[in-house]
Amino acid sequence: MAVAGCGSPSSNNGSSDGGGAKGIETQESAFDPTAKGPAAEVPGAKKGGVITVFSQVTPNTFDPTDTYYADALAIEKLIFRSPTQFAIRNGKPVLVPDLTDLGTVSSDKLTWTFKMQSGIKYADGSEVKVEDLAYAIKRSFAHDVFANGPTYQLTTFKDGDKYKGPYAGGDSFAGVETPDPTTLVVHLARPFADLPLYLTFPVFTPIPKAKDTKENYKNNPLATGPYQFDTYTPGTELKLKKNPNWDPNTDAVRHQYPDGFDFKWGGEDPKTQQQVLNSAGEDANALNSYSIDASVIPQVSGDKKAQLIQGEQPCTYSVQLDTRKIPLEVRKAIAKAYPYDQLNKAGGLNSFNSQPASTVLPPSVPGYTKYDPLPGLSGVGQGDPAGAKADLEAAGKVGFELSWYYDNTKPVPQQTNQIRVDALKAAGFTVKPIGVTTAELRSKIADYDAPVNMGQAPQGWCSDWPSGGSWFPVLFQSHSVEDGTAWGMLTDKALDAKIDEIGNLPADQAVAKWGELDKEIMGKYVALPRYYGKLAFVIGTNIGGAEGDASAGEPFYLNMFLKN
Repeated sequence: MAVAGCGSPSSNNGSSDGGGAKGIETQESAFDPTAKGPAAEVPGAKKGGVITVFSQVTPNTFDPTDTYYADALAIEKLIFRSPTQFAIRNGKPVLVPDLTDLGTVSSDKLTWTFKMQSGIKYADGSEVKVEDLAYAIKRSFAHDVFANGPTYQLTTFKDGDKYKGPYAGGDSFAGVETPDPTTLVVHLARPFADLPLYLTFPVFTPIPKAKDTKENYKNNPLATGPYQFDTYTPGTELKLKKNPNWDPNTDAVRHQYPDGFDFKWGGEDPKTQQQVLNSAGEDANALNSYSIDASVIPQVSGDKKAQLIQGEQPCTYSVQLDTRKIPLEVRKAIAKAYPYDQLNKAGGLNSFNSQPASTVLPPSVPGYTKYDPLPGLSGVGQGDPAGAKADLEAAGKVGFELSWYYDNTKPVPQQTNQIRVDALKAAGFTVKPIGVTTAELRSKIADYDAPVNMGQAPQGWCSDWPSGGSWFPVLFQSHSVEDGTAWGMLTDKALDAKIDEIGNLPADQAVAKWGELDKEIMGKYVALPRYYGKLAFVIGTNIGGAEGDASAGEPFYLNMFLKN
């Protein structure tokens, strides 16, 4: 899934730069097909009050079809239910039934059948129907309207490469059918053993066709989870209130302890993290969801240690280099000149929130292979502008123009931008950074036709599930450019075929092959690896039930409560 932020670390698309620390424990998924609601009570949990969540980074949408940033996905678990879902047990994700069971697959592996729970309602009191699940699936193919959502269905579902969604393609789609009121059938173009894991995404939350308002749906989507929209000011604040029609007896994962949540975006993270740690008044009921800033580490290493929540984050953050526009020898010169250490320090990276990266896959994903870093791709070092300039001179590329977007409204991204400008200028490049507001940033970096050639989205990637199969097909196949999920904008048919070949292997055989492919792709200099994310966030003294969601590297809001 895409990851966030610009100028400091986070768990979705960003422009931050890398840190240092111990390796991350391998993430594994378990399955519990027998799990049923209600979810087990959280020890000491109480009801009532409102939890405030601060973050500098602003989610760009809450349309479930269009969501692929980890911070928004974490929030949407409060609002939307999906066919399957991850529970967090002993810190690890466990796949459990949600709206449906975990499915059964046909002998040829091309047809999956899911049985749906009955009696589930939307926040408006209307019944959730299996046809609404099917409609949501069809809606996910309207990629011209919802360009940012996940795209596995486009390449794995039957006729997924042809169908253009219900607006342009009508209701007839061979990839999904509903033979009776409790059965959802998915037809595949090729085996996709991870489908039950994929169905945890809100792109599969039910949407009634009659209530689909297309681009406006994001402003007040229909809730099935324990909370629904109360008030929403895009880019600034989202207040959630209780959904009175959520039935805990049907939900094996979620709780409804607080009366509501208040998500506030745009404030500088070091400032709001200090507020949370001070816990004066209402700030005791708050948390900051962003990775901990270096400025507050001395406090959480001391008397406020209990206010630090740590966990796994299956993510790698990077700086994109557009291979369509930047020749290989120039990409290598950028890597040689890149001022990792300076950017890491200015961006607030530290051993709590990051570990220097030199690969595509992070250590928490099976298939990760620690090979010797390629020149300039170690995530550390002050850069060698003089050496890079000599390489540009040899290639006849002195003065090559580099352009990127950055957030010009906050001190940290302004500072990291200037560090990058100074280093690349010293290396003989012409630089053209384009400043935009925090609210504009995600849409700007997601535009592959924009007048920039580096730093595009996704600026980081987190496992959709723990396998190289949720990385390489999404980031490096030719369709990734059209899908808006490419690192480096590669269109290489031989590479496409190699990724398909590995993806079709049994999981245990594919693991080592993904590791080999990792090094091959890094050798193309499609991106500068910055850091592997680590989860570390701060909570107010009145917050209970706080833990990390190892499936996404975000806070797990579903178990949180206020102690008093």
